Amino acid sequence: MQIKLYNTLNKQKNDFVPLEGNEVRIYSCGPTVYSYAHIGNFRTYVFMDNLRRVLKYNGYTLKHVMNITDVGHLESDADEGEDKMLKAARKEHKSPYEIAEFYTKAFFKDMDKLNIDRPEIIAKATEHIPEMLEFAKKIVENGYGYETSTAIYFDVSKLDKYPVLSNRNVDDQIAGARVDVDPEKRNPYDFAIWIKAPENHIMKWDSPWGLSYPGWHLECSAMSKKYLGEVFDIHTGGVDHIPTHHENEIAQSKGAFGKIPAKTWMHVEFLQVDGGKMSKSLGNVYTISDLEEKGIEPLAYKLFCYTAHYRTKLNFTFEGALASQKALNRLREGYIKHKNGNDNVEESLLEEYKNKFLEAINDDLNIPLAMGIIWELVRNESKSKKIAELLIDFDQVLGLDLTNSEKYIESQKELELPEEIKELLEKRKKAREEKKWALSDELRDNIKEKGYIVKDTKEGMTVEKI
Repeated sequence: MQIKLYNTLNKQKNDFVPLEGNEVRIYSCGPTVYSYAHIGNFRTYVFMDNLRRVLKYNGYTLKHVMNITDVGHLESDADEGEDKMLKAARKEHKSPYEIAEFYTKAFFKDMDKLNIDRPEIIAKATEHIPEMLEFAKKIVENGYGYETSTAIYFDVSKLDKYPVLSNRNVDDQIAGARVDVDPEKRNPYDFAIWIKAPENHIMKWDSPWGLSYPGWHLECSAMSKKYLGEVFDIHTGGVDHIPTHHENEIAQSKGAFGKIPAKTWMHVEFLQVDGGKMSKSLGNVYTISDLEEKGIEPLAYKLFCYTAHYRTKLNFTFEGALASQKALNRLREGYIKHKNGNDNVEESLLEEYKNKFLEAINDDLNIPLAMGIIWELVRNESKSKKIAELLIDFDQVLGLDLTNSEKYIESQKELELPEEIKELLEKRKKAREEKKWALSDELRDNIKEKGYIVKDTKEGMTVEKI
């Protein structure tokens, strides 16, 4: 069945055919490892995971590169401010390399919690300085770069077209651009490919232009060229990468080799929080650990991401995430019932579901539609091992680790309650013994607010995490 993918480059859904044989070459923009990745970042990597899994489910082999930005990413994507790594290093009184190592490990720990399939090649920017330097030199040799007292800039006016991904009007951009950043720039919208390091700058390397360091955009161009060639199949990232980072990647590759580096450009939409933007000033930037503290498993957040198509905005609320946790528990229970069932189901029915599922995921990764098909299957009145096997087959795309459903359910039963909850349960038990029903209800509601549900049974009170 043909895969169709939406391409930001031509604003169309196209039939996907690899450039070479059965191998799909992909480049994904990875994290800047100066702090913990938040759940908005991880929506992008859940999408990346779905893309990998759908391609593999269809029988393709992958050569997939993801970068780790540990130098060169300034506070502003438009070459302003200081390097994020240096800022974090100064704040935490560590070296930039120590910062990078710590947050890289934290990032991959969260990736593993989310059961995200890891790309074949992980490329750190600081380990590819020679490749970036050669790329910058080629841009300059081809007449697309020029030197100022502070940096080597890419001259966008030399391109046949800029921008190519976004619908920005460059003339409007020029009119509104800040020209006071570097008066030596030929055009306000030119961007730095190599930056001359001030004397006190920690991360710097020898170059034809003295001690310096690469611009953020250059690393992706250089590393995709090294591992995937001048032109590869798919480039992924968030929609925030479209107007600056990815436009500049394309500009650099055209300046060096005269080619747009990727055939298909795929972008995942923003994750909003409570209907608005996620920002530190609003105090609504949440990490995977923050969710776990609220009783929301990482895999429940992954399931939450499946409630919207990757090209539409997704609004995060804790209420919605808790609903996904309950849904995940129901999905596991449904799988176990089928696994333990002995009913017969027609092969034609299973084939019908398989075709529907394949049609959904191959239509530009329509995971929400695929989930609807899965729920139909789970709710089938006939409880059959064959349905359980089909659910495991589908989980190759979902990555929800349904095979270990029993383990997750048992771990929830064996939940170690915090002391605060134990104390509240003891007070509620006493209130019920004294027939203080209003107080009992108040304590039950209080416990629920803290992420636990109390149920009164013949055997006594039971408690479970929401």
